[in-house]
Amino acid sequence: MHTPQWIYKIGSEDGCAMSVHEGHRDRLKEGYNNNGLDSFNDINALELLLFYAIPRKDTNPIAHDLLERFGTLDGVLHASVSELMKVQGIGENAATLITLIPEIMRKSEISKIKSIKSIRSSAEAAKYLVPFFKNQSVEIIYILCLDNKKQLISCREMGRGAVNMVNSDIRCFVETALSTKACSIIVAHNHPNGEPLPSVEDTDFTKKLYDALSNLGIKLEDHLIISGNKYISMADSGVFALYVY
Repeated sequence: MHTPQWIYKIGSEDGCAMSVHEGHRDRLKEGYNNNGLDSFNDINALELLLFYAIPRKDTNPIAHDLLERFGTLDGVLHASVSELMKVQGIGENAATLITLIPEIMRKSEISKIKSIKSIRSSAEAAKYLVPFFKNQSVEIIYILCLDNKKQLISCREMGRGAVNMVNSDIRCFVETALSTKACSIIVAHNHPNGEPLPSVEDTDFTKKLYDALSNLGIKLEDHLIISGNKYISMADSGVFALYVY
């Protein structure tokens, strides 16, 4: 005998249907509440997440389809809304919920470094800046403005997208440094799809910025290039020594 897809719950608010999978949902939720996700495989973890965006469907097949399409749980979480919505059963709400997970984690990591008040080395600069670039698929440029005691005045995003360092507006960086009364600055940008090695364009931009700031008595402390958890300090690597003449 064919099992009906929906069983109606008598006395439920608005007469909504109760899925035959409600018991399974309750067991997954209870398992998570009691033991966290350690005992869950990737399918079950995705399935549980999707409960909160897809309340009236069995989310197990959808979780299977997501992992098949994107390969890994990490691949699912870092897919775009538009790509996620190509999977049958994934609407805008579910896609948005999935993409929120890594973004909330990024915000959480950024909140942890807000207590950093001074930056005195490339390692401290990287510790502060790396979280800003987490999960970013495009190039982004930031500027850190410091006072004469290396206390952090501000951290500002200066550009986003297919950024070409040669075409970055040196004037905007100089104006930002002047407006914050910075004595020195640190610049950082990411290589989202490669190693954090400076390109010719990176080096050319850094030289121009170094000279423009020097003429105003402002020091360019460093230019960090970041990729994932790896970074290169152009100051530590000796590039800046070539600019002193």
